[in-house]
Amino acid sequence: MSPDPGASAERTRLAWRRTGLSATAAALLAARPAFRPEAGVLAVLVAALAMAAWVIMIALAYRRSAALRRLPPVPARRAIPAYALITAALAALGGLVVLL
Repeated sequence: MSPDPGASAERTRLAWRRTGLSATAAALLAARPAFRPEAGVLAVLVAALAMAAWVIMIALAYRRSAALRRLPPVPARRAIPAYALITAALAALGGLVVLL
């Protein structure tokens, strides 16, 4: 029985989807303080940055998912480091939200 070469690409594609869903939750939680009545400029700025980071992450995940559907799957050279950097930025924004 030979291993299915498309299975690993499918698992990776599904992992990108799960990560995008997690990023959606993190971005929405980071934007939540901006909707309080007493929200200041900093809270609105953090929310805007979180939403911008979310848009970039979802766009990267979509592109990576499309690349994994091709046969053979296209290797990721820039998408993974960019995704890691944006994930770290969302974590920093989350820390800033806690301090607000």
